[in-house]
Amino acid sequence: MAAQGGEVAHAAAEIFLALFLILVFARIFAELFAYLRLPPVLGEVTAGIVLGPSLLGWVEPNEIIRILAEIGIVLLLFEVGLETDVEKLKKEGLNAFLVAVVGAFVPFALGFAVAHYLLDLPLLTSLFVGGTLTATSIGITLRVFKDLGKEKTKEAQIVVGAAVLDDIIGVVLLVILADFAFRGEIKLENFLKIVGLLAVYFMVAPVLAKLLSKVVHHYDRRYRRVPGFIPTVIVSLILFFAYVAHLLGIPEIVGAFAAGVALSRRFFLPFGIVWKDKEEFVREVENQMRPLVYLFTPIFFVSVGLSMNLRVIDYSSPDFWLLTLLLFAVAVLGKVAGGFAMPKKSNFERLIVGVSMVPRGEVGLIFAELGRTAGVLSQKVFAPVVFIVFLTTLFAPLALKYLYRKWDQLKERKQTP
Repeated sequence: MAAQGGEVAHAAAEIFLALFLILVFARIFAELFAYLRLPPVLGEVTAGIVLGPSLLGWVEPNEIIRILAEIGIVLLLFEVGLETDVEKLKKEGLNAFLVAVVGAFVPFALGFAVAHYLLDLPLLTSLFVGGTLTATSIGITLRVFKDLGKEKTKEAQIVVGAAVLDDIIGVVLLVILADFAFRGEIKLENFLKIVGLLAVYFMVAPVLAKLLSKVVHHYDRRYRRVPGFIPTVIVSLILFFAYVAHLLGIPEIVGAFAAGVALSRRFFLPFGIVWKDKEEFVREVENQMRPLVYLFTPIFFVSVGLSMNLRVIDYSSPDFWLLTLLLFAVAVLGKVAGGFAMPKKSNFERLIVGVSMVPRGEVGLIFAELGRTAGVLSQKVFAPVVFIVFLTTLFAPLALKYLYRKWDQLKERKQTP
């Protein structure tokens, strides 16, 4: 028993050290990148690459770090939902839908075509390569919008809506490919089940979250005696909706986003269930939740870097560079095509939205890892796919910053008489 207790204490101490390194390195690199006028989120991802197997190997990604990272992205998506202007989201609904659908299926189709017809890879391998290029890592882009002070723009609202739909498309595709990889067939009932559960969830979750938040607000005003009530209950609410989403086979971040939207200033239930001092309550929720968001979200972005092992790549191989360059072009152009699917928008807006959807981050790594563990992706294909995830994660923040600077300059010139 004593030996077991000693092992637990040692494991806990290792986690404490890993978290110390993650938080300190995340802050140092974020500040350094901000000083260099680069997106701080890139600094946090770089901190993970430095700490992880790619360079120093001081921190090994384990289950506890992954869970803390999941809490970070869930809290980030809740904050995004809380700040989302639902009226704007409704107005841009068609654009978000077009960006998501075109931006998901074009990279999938092109990635599959390049892998299967151009590089002569097997059918299932090619499907997984296309699947890896489908989904967007919304966390990366949202942090860039916040760092640039653009989180309330029309483009940001379109990207938020598109990214949520993109995640849903990604999950459905993942279910189909997993069926194909492990069972050798695709079951229509699994596909229909996921789609049906998604529909039910999106109808019920916001309504339930709104009603629960009304109860929380009422109790906090009248009966609370111990401080810290709001963050405790709100975090519990977020985790509950994330858990329910997971049970239904939906990404946890979609559950957190739904809870945030339901609590947002612009969300109103049917039948007029609103309250007069709602603005004050939402502001209080934001203020009390922000320190938790600031604490946990860097763990998520560092974990993206930790999950990449750039040492496994044979940089001297011509085949590696051919596959990487072709897939990188597909990864970027496929998402940009989604931006250009929007009608009645300027080319700059289309380009910004398209580029915003480019990062693959942890979502692409999940696809790649599933393909590797299923024996579908060999190391020869897995290494370029991981490198593509790395390149798209770095490319989008830099490109977004450049595009916004150019667009702001263009607007200034037009306003100058």
